[in-house]
Amino acid sequence: MGEGSPRCWRLGTRLLAVIMGDITALRVEAVVNPANSRMIMGGGVAGALKRVGGAGIEEEALEKAPVPVGSAIITGAGKLPSRYVIHAPTMEEPAMRIALYKAFRASYAALKLASDAGFSSVAIPAMGAGVGGLSVRESAKAIALAASLIEGRWPEYILLVSRSKEPYLQMVEGVSEALGSEGEECPADLNRFL
Repeated sequence: MGEGSPRCWRLGTRLLAVIMGDITALRVEAVVNPANSRMIMGGGVAGALKRVGGAGIEEEALEKAPVPVGSAIITGAGKLPSRYVIHAPTMEEPAMRIALYKAFRASYAALKLASDAGFSSVAIPAMGAGVGGLSVRESAKAIALAASLIEGRWPEYILLVSRSKEPYLQMVEGVSEALGSEGEECPADLNRFL
């Protein structure tokens, strides 16, 4: 397994993968936006999703604001290759520092909504890292724990996405700590999302 190659963990019938890539380019059913409750898509992942997918994503999300931390909403994905964006607030206002439990609550809300909607594949970035002030490792642990608690068949594939090598390695470390194993090589069918 090459350094930076996708790393996978099995959670029952679900596959949790840590990958290096661009969340705006993934061909998954839904991508997760670590939002703020006001649904303003400024910088970071939100800004990238808006820049590539178009302002319509934010306009649709604003119609449903405010959305509390621990809840999530679905909008269309505009010009993104994914079909939907799940907006899961990690913070009440833009650019707030957050506590780890908010990253967990946002991750759980996003994955539960994906499950309820029957989405088969979801890509999720480091929730609460960046302006939220959490480390990528802490965020990955929270996401992995949330993923391990979601019941039901969906989503079958959860992709934790990092743009570069250092955060990717921190994600692998965080997921390994949360799930108690170092993961394994991913199946070839994962390539259809990349």
